[in-house]
Amino acid sequence: MLTPTLRGTTALVCLSLAAPAAAQDDPGFLGTLILTAGKRDLTFGTALPRTVIDEEEIQDRQASTVAQLFDSVPGVTLVNGTTPQGSGINIRGFGANTTYGSDQKIAVLVDGAAVGSEELYRIGTQLFTDPMLYRSAEVLRGTIGSFAYGSGIVGGVVKLETKDAADFTDGMPGFGGAQTFEYSSNGDGMVSSTTLAWMPTERAEFLLNYTIRDQDDLTAGDGSTIGNSAFRTPSGLAKARFTFGEDDSHSLMFSYSRTLADDTDVPYDQFDTSGGMFGNVDRVTDTAQSVIEYRYNPVSDLVDLRANLSYADQKIDYSYVAGSSPLEGTPTFPFLVGTVNADQRYQTTKFTLSNRALFETGVIEHDLLAGAEWIKRDRKDNDAAGAPGGTDRRFAIFAVNEMSIGAFTVTPALRYETSEVTSDGVYGSFTNDALMGGLALAYDFGNGVSVFGSAAYTEGLPIIDDLGASATALYRMDTTEKSHTFELGAEYSGTDLFAQGDSLTVRGNLYKTQLWDITSFTVSGSTSLNLDRVETKGFELEASYGMESGIYVDLAGHLGEGREYNPDGRSSVWRNAGASRLQVALGKKWDDKLDLSWEVVHTTDKRDSLGADLPDDTVTNLRATWRPDQGWLNGSEVRFGIENALDVNYVSHLASPTRQAPGRTFKVSLSKSF
Repeated sequence: MLTPTLRGTTALVCLSLAAPAAAQDDPGFLGTLILTAGKRDLTFGTALPRTVIDEEEIQDRQASTVAQLFDSVPGVTLVNGTTPQGSGINIRGFGANTTYGSDQKIAVLVDGAAVGSEELYRIGTQLFTDPMLYRSAEVLRGTIGSFAYGSGIVGGVVKLETKDAADFTDGMPGFGGAQTFEYSSNGDGMVSSTTLAWMPTERAEFLLNYTIRDQDDLTAGDGSTIGNSAFRTPSGLAKARFTFGEDDSHSLMFSYSRTLADDTDVPYDQFDTSGGMFGNVDRVTDTAQSVIEYRYNPVSDLVDLRANLSYADQKIDYSYVAGSSPLEGTPTFPFLVGTVNADQRYQTTKFTLSNRALFETGVIEHDLLAGAEWIKRDRKDNDAAGAPGGTDRRFAIFAVNEMSIGAFTVTPALRYETSEVTSDGVYGSFTNDALMGGLALAYDFGNGVSVFGSAAYTEGLPIIDDLGASATALYRMDTTEKSHTFELGAEYSGTDLFAQGDSLTVRGNLYKTQLWDITSFTVSGSTSLNLDRVETKGFELEASYGMESGIYVDLAGHLGEGREYNPDGRSSVWRNAGASRLQVALGKKWDDKLDLSWEVVHTTDKRDSLGADLPDDTVTNLRATWRPDQGWLNGSEVRFGIENALDVNYVSHLASPTRQAPGRTFKVSLSKSF
């Protein structure tokens, strides 16, 4: 039974500012609309649970890591979100967990490049990049929206889009750019982000960004130091776009982004606050993504062709610091030092070819996205570190067809994928394939109310991490992990409800997921006996209400639970289940010049990384954005924030019991566009 803590959430649906809708170009469940709220864009008119964080909100949140951008999305839990190397996101109980940065059940894409998909022990690196590089970030929750992006996706998809030069030149030929400086009182955090943009013609644009982020160890609410929370990460982005041909129907986009960290004498275990038994290491983490995308979009409803070629490369070089482990000199140490004194590299090459076609068959309007995908993932062999090397080759075809019949929308989706995993060592080669898909239904009553539901089935094919010589490893390499998810929800959007010029948008959905034939999780206390199944369920709510005067209220909530079942029938709380959470923001805008907001976040049903219950916490955040438009100040923005304003001392959900959350933090940022 769902916990009652947030059961009153639906009574709070009085909620944020909405502006005129705009069509959204999105490959899957297309033709959706977006309402611009106080701090959040809300998608409506679709059965897809989707949350968009635009560039303005990215800047307003002043996040230190990309993971921190998503902690306000219903169903999302941060795991060690205060450091780039350890940060990861968990969606509906899947994704980052207390052992690995990823369990393969969420997908992370940067301009289409697949990143963060390795099961690194005690190291997250799922989202090792900087938020200053991006113009938008979005989360597709659950399985139903995943078939154009991968297989085995249970939690959802995270999509990041890098900045464009046209954003800084207003789409006109000329030079532009921006400079941002930011300071955080907690940890003396410093950020400098420089962007230069040039459009020599309307058909060519170039962008360069360099961001340096530096932070010392943070302080918790009780005044204690949070160990292993300091970092220094330079990041860069280079991007170009060319448009050519008749009616500008052809375009080419080139994107390259990179983030680097060179850490000396730091804990190997990124989830904890000290080295513990692993000791310390000197570690260099280097992550880069390269993307080339060609688009052909002539004056034809039947052709909108995209070809996206991407390459993601992550290198982690370790060197054990002598004398830092308490196990040094014991029989266990040789095995341990093989784990921490290792070099790792993961390279993923992906080519996706897709086309979107709009057509009619009788009374049915079709919006069909179809494509094929080739993926090659190479991993350097590090058997001593529990990371066998090999190559994973995949081929997939997919189709998503949104069919509109009057007020009804029916969207079937299919994906077929094959894989061949070949060991660099003695483990051999394994082939698997799977057919997966889903069906979404929506009905629009025509008065602002619509209802929707979906059913989706997916299979996770074996990965390089599963290679080995044991019977357990052989079982995993011949077994696909299966899951299904059912969702049911409703939404409403309307204006002039309680006062002239006001607007209300609210969306809620129930979900229920079951995972079986499990290969990625073992019974607690066992290294070889797999769980029988995992079941999760929950309710997500997003809403916003706004008045003509500029007053707005945003709300996001999640109420969920999960259980894991052993083969003998015994069950317990699902170890990675998300917490229940309610977030409410009250604010007021004075045109585009000033935005003040007060945000309260209450979290319950929390556990630490060892499974122990944690007390509830309520955190208050204050934010202000000022855009002066006079004289030399025109084009500048000043942002001020107070995070954890009441200096609450607490441990975040799924964090190590020794890793307290940051205490009160004052943040100020100054930006100037030119």
